[in-house]
Amino acid sequence: MRRFVPANVDAAAEVMRRGGVIAYPTEAVFGLGCDPHNRDAFERLFALKERPATQGVLLIAASFEQVEQYIDRDAVPPAVLDQVLASWPGPNTWVFPRSAAVPYWVAGAHAGIALRVTAHEPAAALCHAFGAPLVSTSANPHGQPPARDLATLERYFGERLDGALDAPLGGLDRPTIIRDALSGAMIRA
Repeated sequence: MRRFVPANVDAAAEVMRRGGVIAYPTEAVFGLGCDPHNRDAFERLFALKERPATQGVLLIAASFEQVEQYIDRDAVPPAVLDQVLASWPGPNTWVFPRSAAVPYWVAGAHAGIALRVTAHEPAAALCHAFGAPLVSTSANPHGQPPARDLATLERYFGERLDGALDAPLGGLDRPTIIRDALSGAMIRA
């Protein structure tokens, strides 16, 4: 597994532009990421996870501008959007009604799209370098605990993974909370 240091984040982004799957640190665990618009890369990611594609994934971004095209803005009251924007960047994932810009394979069987604008610098830097949001799903085979270090990534995926951004996690004990943007209902605590 190729390792990328934060100073070489552009090289990791280039791997994803060419259809690769990269592991990167998030607020609590390592995530697996790829270009959400590259279906072949997405299918490779799900094969690595041994996860049913109907489950869908979230998208992580460095700014609201990177994710706003994926939101059906007509279905989201301005006050709701203001509440979400007040929580970003930060460890908050929100499920929105999705726009036609969301590739159907990203959402899986879900009607909405889960989005997060991260404040975790290594993940945000990778999104900046990529120039768009990334798929974000925990780095683990389905049913196993998420990877919290490079040794676990290596054990889980070895050379099947195109690389990993070697940077620290964000310090949370658990993956970020997920809430429904319209109702505020907690989906994952």
